[in-house]
Amino acid sequence: MHGVSAGTTETTTTAGAAVEAATGRAARAAAVRELPVKESEEAWTPRELAEVRAELMSEVDRLTRQLDDATSSFSALVRSSGEGSGDDQVDHGATTAGREHEMTIVNNARDLLEQTQRALVRMSSGAYGVCESCSGAVGKARLQAFPRVTLCMPCKSRAERR
Repeated sequence: MHGVSAGTTETTTTAGAAVEAATGRAARAAAVRELPVKESEEAWTPRELAEVRAELMSEVDRLTRQLDDATSSFSALVRSSGEGSGDDQVDHGATTAGREHEMTIVNNARDLLEQTQRALVRMSSGAYGVCESCSGAVGKARLQAFPRVTLCMPCKSRAERR
């Protein structure tokens, strides 16, 4: 009998986990339809949400092209850095500055691309508009102005003071 009850408990636990997982998916799907907003703001309309999603997807395309171009430019600078055996210190310094500038562009484009892709994932999962720090609403107006943000204004201000 003992073995039967243990198996039943395991089955019940597995079934419970499946129900919780399904409920979690349903809750996330519902959240996608009803993104959090501040009390003073109106709910997101499907059109507004589609506009933000389209803007983010367009930004992914633009940043991907920018990253590809910047990576190519950086690679060309690295390849050409060995040329010109008579380089003096000034030439070497200018080459180094050029490489650092291109590397900064590559890193910035990569960071923005990751933030933009993350915003799209958060939008699909129902986490878009939820502050990552306090779990409150980021704010519709804030997201329309800066669709990549993940913190509400109070949490962002607090983070900047640190």
